[in-house]
Amino acid sequence: MIDLSGKVFVVTGGNGGIGLGMAEGIAASGGSLAIWGRNETKNAAAVEKLRVLGAEARAYVCDVGDEQQIVESMTRSRDDFGRIDGCFANAGRGGFGKTFLETSLAEWREVMRINLDGVFLTLREAGRHLVDQGEGGSLVAVSSTSAIHGAAGNDAYGAAKTAVNGLVRSLAVGLARYRIRVNSLVPGWTITDLASGGYENDIFRDATVKRTPVRRWAEPNEFKEIGAFLADPTITYHTGQEVVVDGGYTVF
Repeated sequence: MIDLSGKVFVVTGGNGGIGLGMAEGIAASGGSLAIWGRNETKNAAAVEKLRVLGAEARAYVCDVGDEQQIVESMTRSRDDFGRIDGCFANAGRGGFGKTFLETSLAEWREVMRINLDGVFLTLREAGRHLVDQGEGGSLVAVSSTSAIHGAAGNDAYGAAKTAVNGLVRSLAVGLARYRIRVNSLVPGWTITDLASGGYENDIFRDATVKRTPVRRWAEPNEFKEIGAFLADPTITYHTGQEVVVDGGYTVF
């Protein structure tokens, strides 16, 4: 049993999908949660769901593409809860659905602004608070199997997620002296709002299911246990790793 009592975790994009799934796992293990998201209504619904599980939870409206909002939200989260023990940089966006040759520099940069710069800024601010606190902690970045199998037609997204894995490895080395673990979660095809276009496309969905050994897409609530595991302060020797949860997609 994982015991996260007295521990506080920030989850960006925690108001739905994989982020909320991980947050539910943390809540079920006794942890408290600061949920970040841009949609105030979804934030409130997520907080209510987590409180039903017995967790102390609060919501913060934050666009992770904006540095100042990240700085302010991290400080508010720390001040409201009194501490931060970990952070899940989960918020992201999809690509523009264009081929590489059609992608503009502005579109490329917009994907990077959220999926790479936002992760960098979120983990940087969380890391600063963890170092100041002096008790170690856990940082997690959510990547994608697109960093492994390629993402033709979604090149900026795949490039950003690949860069996230490289950032995690570097941070794991640099922050180990502070007893801060840094890992990435690499989820496979999951039924979320972000991936709804692919899931609702019969041809695409069937193609991905046939390539997945478990023969289906994941449900967001299947990330509860991995969220709690990555948050667990007793797992002190696990860092710099890409934790793949994809139903076997990338090994088939």
